Parts: sequence; C-alpha cells; structure tokens
Amino acid sequence: MNYWLLKSEPDVFGIDDLADAPQRRTAWDGVRNYQARNFMREMRRGDEAFFYHSSCARPGIVGRMRIAREAYPDPTQFDPDDPHFDPRSRSDAPRWSAVDVEFTERFAETITLPRLREEPELAEMLILRRGNRLSVTPLTDTQWQAVLALAEAS
Repeated sequence: MNYWLLKSEPDVFGIDDLADAPQRRTAWDGVRNYQARNFMREMRRGDEAFFYHSSCARPGIVGRMRIAREAYPDPTQFDPDDPHFDPRSRSDAPRWSAVDVEFTERFAETITLPRLREEPELAEMLILRRGNRLSVTPLTDTQWQAVLALAEAS
C-alpha cells in the first residue's frame, strides 16, 4: 500500500464536500502539473491519502481518504466549458489523469503546517519543503504513521 497527501483549496473543494458527495466518493480531477499527474498514475486502489486544505485561513491536514479508482483520463481536459480544459489534449492521447477518492474520516482538529514542522519524522515531507506547490505528493510509511499519531493526539 502507498500513502499520499492531496491538497485542495476548501473554497473550491474541501473535505466536507467529499463527505457530502454521493457515496462519499468523487473524482480528484483538474490536476495540471506533470509531476503531480505522474504521482496520480502511481496510485493504486486501496491506497490511503491525507486531505490537506491549502490557501485558506488555517492550512493543514484535515482528514483521510482512500483511492477508490486508479488513474484514468481526466474528463475535464476535454470539456471546453470546464476551467481545466486543455485544448492540446486529445482523446487518443490524453495528457491528464484523475483518480476517484472516497471519504474515510475528518480529523477533530486541523494538523497545521507549523505543527507538522515540529515533528522530526516529517522533516523530509515534500509539503514542508520551501517552494513546493505540488497538489499530490507521496508519503513514506513513517510519515503516514507520524501524522496519524498527531491526529489521534488531538
């Protein structure tokens, strides 16, 4: 099993939106960074992920989700009315991928970026690196367990 951290702005799509989605499941689409896309293509059904709220008053990890469907062509790339439309993408050679995610749990408290920085086990976590803006990043088993411990302590 692999572990991931997926970021979204809560005013666009937050953990409550996922919890309220039909069957508590939805597509994680609109990712338009090649490295993040490649990470999504590595995801396997059953992998676990943390949901991170970014660009908000209190950024941080707010809960957990599971990968419910492996990477497939992101349909938003073909829709000219969608803000993630990519006119250079072709149906016979799609550039972008989506995965389906399902809600697992909302944490009692947000695990904030400053709190994450306090943990030595998380020092190499990609989200903590200066200038990292990737919306999808892998986590090690040690990082996953350290964040779970923080969630359980709150």
